[in-house]
Amino acid sequence: MTVATIAPTATLVETLWPARRESRAVRILILMTVGVLLLWLSAKIQIPLWPVPLTMQTFVVLTLGLAYGPRLGLATLVAYLAAGAVGLPVFSGGWGEGGGIVHLYGPTAGYLVGFVVAAWICGRLAERGWDRSPVEAVIAMLIGNLVIYVLGVSWLATQIGTVPALQHGLLPFLAGDALKIALGAVTLPLAWHLLGRRAG
Repeated sequence: MTVATIAPTATLVETLWPARRESRAVRILILMTVGVLLLWLSAKIQIPLWPVPLTMQTFVVLTLGLAYGPRLGLATLVAYLAAGAVGLPVFSGGWGEGGGIVHLYGPTAGYLVGFVVAAWICGRLAERGWDRSPVEAVIAMLIGNLVIYVLGVSWLATQIGTVPALQHGLLPFLAGDALKIALGAVTLPLAWHLLGRRAG
């Protein structure tokens, strides 16, 4: 059986809150709003680490993708970008900073687009059960993180050059992102384990 023929499995959110026809729109709106709020908070709260402060943004992007699935994850990330594009200060920076359409074509635009693609890819992998074991969750999040790096650094390189883009847009973030992937690889399988115990 190939990957293409494997039937999708329920994501964590679909299992916790199954969609019902009469409340589908309300459910989607609530989950998207919660996702955008988590993305906003994760962009603002910084943990002081050397050489760059650590935010939890990529952790939230990847875990949202895995927990929400490809369609809801994609829609949530698009809503997040739209909120920032219209001027809401949801992107990284101070609490009153990080809004405006300039972020969608400035130096960090590639990372923001990478967030959307990574969330969709992680959601597709979650439909194949990759969020239920630590090893597969690590692989799924590594793939998502790699997509963010490729799109982010590639776009940044067009702005400042390849070597500076690697020096400032990749290398300082490797250790922090490794920690976030490790955290996600524990969090999601643990949630499934607890859900299974509760169901049993």
